Amino acid sequence: MKTFLTLTSFSPTQKLFSLSQESGRNAAKYFINTYPKYFQKDYAQPHIPCLMPETLEAQIEEASEAALIERIRMRKVKAAVDLYDQLLQAGTSVSLDVTNQLLDLICFCGDHDPAQENVPEQRNEETVVIVNSLKSLKKVIFILNVLLNNNAERIFALLSEPNTHSYSALIRGMVKYGAYSKAFSTYTDLLNNRLKADVQTFNALIIAAPEVKEKYNEKWELIVDLLKQMAEQKVKPNLLTLNAVLKALRRCGTLGKSQAFPVISEMKALSIGLLSDHYLLLVHELLGVGENWRLLGNDFQQNIYYARFFSLLCMMENIDVMLKWYRDLVPSVYYPSSNIMRDLLQALDTDNRLDLIPQIWKDIKQLGHANRQNLVEELLILMAREKHNQEVQESFAECALDIKKIYDTGDRGKVLLSWTAGSLSDLISVLLAAHRRQDAWEMLKLFKTHNRVPSEELLNRFLTCVKEAGEVNQAVELVQISAGFCLPETPKLIQRVQQEFELTEQQR
Repeated sequence: MKTFLTLTSFSPTQKLFSLSQESGRNAAKYFINTYPKYFQKDYAQPHIPCLMPETLEAQIEEASEAALIERIRMRKVKAAVDLYDQLLQAGTSVSLDVTNQLLDLICFCGDHDPAQENVPEQRNEETVVIVNSLKSLKKVIFILNVLLNNNAERIFALLSEPNTHSYSALIRGMVKYGAYSKAFSTYTDLLNNRLKADVQTFNALIIAAPEVKEKYNEKWELIVDLLKQMAEQKVKPNLLTLNAVLKALRRCGTLGKSQAFPVISEMKALSIGLLSDHYLLLVHELLGVGENWRLLGNDFQQNIYYARFFSLLCMMENIDVMLKWYRDLVPSVYYPSSNIMRDLLQALDTDNRLDLIPQIWKDIKQLGHANRQNLVEELLILMAREKHNQEVQESFAECALDIKKIYDTGDRGKVLLSWTAGSLSDLISVLLAAHRRQDAWEMLKLFKTHNRVPSEELLNRFLTCVKEAGEVNQAVELVQISAGFCLPETPKLIQRVQQEFELTEQQR
């Protein structure tokens, strides 16, 4: 651990200086690469081409297929699409191979030129919430633009005879940008045109499978169906197929744990090389030899390394080994992102260690991720999904009430999270499972406060708890709440109350 302590011994001033240096380098690279014509004079002796600015300006000016290939290789998406349209308007045909290369580019980068690489994220505590909100909003707008105004589908539609490569590029792009149902519809079109998918297409569809089904068994059945279709089409899976299946299984709850090892065994039988977690930890331990820790690079590169390291641990290792590394490195060496914390929650679910959720929630708050709506809702879903022993349910209830404070006041007095019907239902379910009926009753009132509608399942569960406590008045109020929301199941709720409770004439 001596070398790891070296990594974390930087003072805030030293860290700021390091980030300032990196910012200066990136600023210099930006101006050199954006305006290369002002830096063309070469004073260096001898001339070293690799140290000169990259050529970012197209050399072929006339509208031709060669010019299109040049822009594709330079990853200039907008320029490539514009030139493609010019060629078609001029009556110049573009070969299928080049069109497929253009589709690959668009589906990888979207409809915009790729952002500048290796720019470290710089922020301070006062702007972190604003930055996160703006990044989320930009991401949503970007994905909406890709889905609603994309060039990939338009160009694909212009192809008279698209081949497997064409379909593969489009499907992979749809999966990358969240159009999961469209991806499966496009795959159906591929089959209808008597074409066979390639391994990349299947890998993308396997990743998308959990997103188009609701129940865990339905998710797994779709994955199995895709694997069967691979066998029927004689498409050999590769290591990325295994990774895709394991990643998808993490979205299948406890079912994922039971299926993960048979999948790995089957892949081994097909002679697919596996990334052994043993070798992963052997490579990581090399950082402790000599000054190898310097290979991690700057703070930004270190963050990328540890993010991938923990992501692999969550996927490949059992939860005890994962938690050992987690406790050793967090937060002394690495501050995990909200995505890594979500991976950790899924790892807890896979190994049936949901009892550790309250501890992880404390870490989530300490790391500043308590304002992440998706992360908090995932945590509530896991706590509410199934019953545990009373001790665990008590700890869940305390955790749930602590989460409620975040919804009520947010961080530093600001409301950061908004109640949804799902989050309210899950939190109430956790309280009811711990026999915190009065706390749950107060939460039930929030449905009306926040214009949310409770489900029939939640009201029936609540009524069961009220019956156990023998609270007739509360049962009547529960019926009134249901009627206030004009729920179609209100008559059934009334009938149940009349049958299971001794009511006075006034209550009837």
